[in-house]
Amino acid sequence: MTDSEAERAERAAFILTLRGRGIRDVAVLRALELVPRALFVDPTLRRHAYEDVALPIACGQTMSQPSLVAAMTEALSLNAEHKVLEIGTGSGYQAAVLCHLASQVVTVDRYRSLVSEAQVRFRVLGLRNVAAFVGDGLLGLSTRGPYDRIMITAAGPELAPALVEQLKPGGILVAPMGDPREVQMLRRFEKGPEGVTATDLMPVRFVPLVPGVAATL
Repeated sequence: MTDSEAERAERAAFILTLRGRGIRDVAVLRALELVPRALFVDPTLRRHAYEDVALPIACGQTMSQPSLVAAMTEALSLNAEHKVLEIGTGSGYQAAVLCHLASQVVTVDRYRSLVSEAQVRFRVLGLRNVAAFVGDGLLGLSTRGPYDRIMITAAGPELAPALVEQLKPGGILVAPMGDPREVQMLRRFEKGPEGVTATDLMPVRFVPLVPGVAATL
C-alpha cells in the first residue's frame, strides 16, 4: 500500500469513527474527509492525526478532537452562502473544514506564529475563501463583518459584546461558555428580534479566550 493509499484508508476509517460518535450531517462529514488533518498536526504526532483525540500545538494551545470539530460545525447549520467568523485560528484545521461549507471564512488569533503557519497550510491546500488575521478575539473583526455565523474556539464566562454586534440578525454563534479552569458548556446562540437565545449542547474543555494580542509569539 502506498502512502497516499494508506492515508485514504486512514481517512475513511476516521469518517466511520465520526459517524459512530453521532455525526450525521453528510456535508460536514464530507468536509472533514476532504481536509487532511495530518497537515495540521506536529510531525512528531502524525500517528495520532486521524484518532479522535485533542492534540497540542504551538503557543500552549490545543487542536480539538475531530468529533468536537464536527459537532461544532454541525451546530452552525452552514450553507454555501454564509460568511463565517472564527475566533481562535489555532492550527487552522477548523477553518479549513469551514471553507468547504461556507462562502467565506475569516479567522482571527492572538498569536502571530499560529496565523502565519495556518496561512501556509491554507495555501498548500489551495483554499481561496479564507482570510486569517492577527487580532484580539474579543473584538472580532468588524471591518470584514457582519457575519452569518460565528464560532469561538476558546472559553469565556460571557459573550463579548463586539461579537454579538457583528453577528447578523438571524445568525448563529457557537461557543464554549464558563470558567476555563473547569468543564464548560458548549452553547448555540441565535440572534433573534427579541435578543439572543441560548441552547446547551454538551460539556467541553477549551483553553481560555484571552484579550489582546500576544506580545512575542
